[in-house]
This record gives sequence, C-alpha cells and structure tokens, in this order.
Amino acid sequence: MVGGGAPVVVQSMTNTDTADIDATVAQVAALHRAGSEIVRVTVDRDESAAAVPRVRDRLLRLGLDVPLVGDFHYIGHKLLADHPACAEALAKYRINPGNVGFGKKKDTQFAQLIEFAIRYGKPVRIGAN
Repeated sequence: MVGGGAPVVVQSMTNTDTADIDATVAQVAALHRAGSEIVRVTVDRDESAAAVPRVRDRLLRLGLDVPLVGDFHYIGHKLLADHPACAEALAKYRINPGNVGFGKKKDTQFAQLIEFAIRYGKPVRIGAN
C-alpha cells in the first residue's frame, strides 16, 4: 500500500550491465548502503537473465538481502521462460507496456509475463517512461 500510514520505501536502479556481475553487485551494495531498500536491474537479454541469480547469491553472501526488481525490455516473456532461476531470484517484475510487443503479440507476451508472475508468486509493477 502506498500512502496513508504505509512507510516510504526508496527504490533505485542500477546503470550497470546486469551481465557484469561484479559491477552490478558493487552498485546494488552501494545503493543499499545509501538507503535504497529495493533495487531494479535491467533484464534485457539472455546474459543478464542468467546473471540475476548469481547477483542475488553474491549479495546474500555479503549479508545483503536486497529485493531485486527485474526491468524487462521486449522479450521478458522469453527470458523468464528460458531462465526460471531468474524468475525465482527476482522479488518483483517491472513491465513497461510500451516495451512488451506490438499488436496481438503485445497481448500474448504481456499475458505470458503475468502468468510467470502468478507461477512464481511475484508482484508486478506496471510502469511507463
């Protein structure tokens, strides 16, 4: 819940290539130390999707239980299907409706993203730039 008596939660986003695990872990850790309670990472290709569980594991080994939000671009439905460990490691999925697909394909791909969220029990943020 946002507003009312709900606490304010700070969310940031990395600007690293998520596939660069060292850089992404370092930046998530720095953002967390600066007060970010949730960190969004780009998941835009196979390499970044494959890196997400490793980023999450490294953060946990550092004692940082920072929720990671996957920011998907165009092929999120495919990446979640091909990388179930990524689907599980993320705390939340962020979907930009403008980056899902076009025409009928857009509806199908959006539905697939929602199906993964339901399967893995993940909340979804719909966000537009």
